[in-house]
Amino acid sequence: MFKTLKNIWHVEDLRKKILFTLFILIIYRIGSFVPVPGVNKDVLETANQSGDALMGLLNTFSGGALKNFSIFAISIYPYITASIIVQLLSMDVVPKFAEWAKQGEHGKKQLAQITRYGTVILALIQGFATSIGFNRIYGTQMMPNATFADYLLVAIILTAGTSFLMWLGEQITEKGIGNGISILIFAGIVAAIPGYITSTANSSFIQPDQVFLNILKVVIVLIVIVAIITAVIFVQQGIRKIPVQYAKRVVGNKMYGGQNTHIPLKINAAGVIPVIFAVSLLQFPVVLSSFWSTHAWAQWIAKYLATDAPLGMLLYVVMIIGFTFFYTFVQMNPQQMADNMKKNGGYIPGIRPGKATEKYLTRVMSRLTMSGALFLALISVLPMFFGALSGLPKEVRIGGTSLLIVIGVALDTMKQIESQLIKRHYKGFINK
Repeated sequence: MFKTLKNIWHVEDLRKKILFTLFILIIYRIGSFVPVPGVNKDVLETANQSGDALMGLLNTFSGGALKNFSIFAISIYPYITASIIVQLLSMDVVPKFAEWAKQGEHGKKQLAQITRYGTVILALIQGFATSIGFNRIYGTQMMPNATFADYLLVAIILTAGTSFLMWLGEQITEKGIGNGISILIFAGIVAAIPGYITSTANSSFIQPDQVFLNILKVVIVLIVIVAIITAVIFVQQGIRKIPVQYAKRVVGNKMYGGQNTHIPLKINAAGVIPVIFAVSLLQFPVVLSSFWSTHAWAQWIAKYLATDAPLGMLLYVVMIIGFTFFYTFVQMNPQQMADNMKKNGGYIPGIRPGKATEKYLTRVMSRLTMSGALFLALISVLPMFFGALSGLPKEVRIGGTSLLIVIGVALDTMKQIESQLIKRHYKGFINK
């Protein structure tokens, strides 16, 4: 591994990409500590020390930005929500979007632009809701004597912060290493780890008079974490190889085809995107309900749509499974795969080309995707049960989701570095 790390710095292009990504992450972390003007930081500090449930839950994926009510308080999640909406509308719901989705690079640019506009609109709504909601939760002490103009100013600042994060993510994707948006979420979660440790040490999980029991609890937690990491890596790397045979073709004076290959279908082709989508979409109504936090129905949403509440957990699982199927079949279309094989003279042994191949691929992908989706859902909710039984703080209980995202993003980034090294005849992390 150390030799591989050394090889990375020998490749100038790869070294520049990694340094650029680290530079962007430093900017992101600095921005997480820049507070929104006009906010009473003493009130926020008191709320953080009191272990406010809503604060801890919403702060988990922002790397402390929401806790500080910084310019990045609402993080990158409006962009994720906008991406979900645009992708759903591209499934023949809006004809123009569906047309762009089939136009290749030009169509992707058009949809990306629509996603940016949607991000700004959603961020403005969420920023407004966050400023009003937090001020009402803390008895108008966070922004004393706030007017509509004050709320609007805070919402604009938060929207600008999200737009800047969206731009930073795009810069990482274009000039750095890995998927920019995922890397930013990864950095936020990793930055929150010290807070997890502090919260655990100060909670009822640690008993001052029970040294042996405390050590046993910590060992059990570490074993569970290692088990989750091992299981996630095993499933994320797991594939099923579908054999494909190509018939021989004579074109001019040359012969093509006649070779055997395979289609690698991953157990979890969607990666951690469904989990990120589900978290973002489930928290959106909770944030919006803070507009009317004094109303009974808004309090019901905040209470029962939380990821650790039974109804919220059920919706969370359903959305993870749904988004896993949606994202997998958008990325790997069985009909398109079957048509491409037929055009190139390829076929799956024992399966007729065309419609039969499409049905076969759909059946295999559905089974694999269901296994991957159930695994993602299990890893996401199991730590919540474990945390509730063991007395871990609420923000630590959703650590399974955080761990899932961190491992998934790390694996994807590692694969990109791996491919860059292999191109230059270096051995990577995986290929030894």
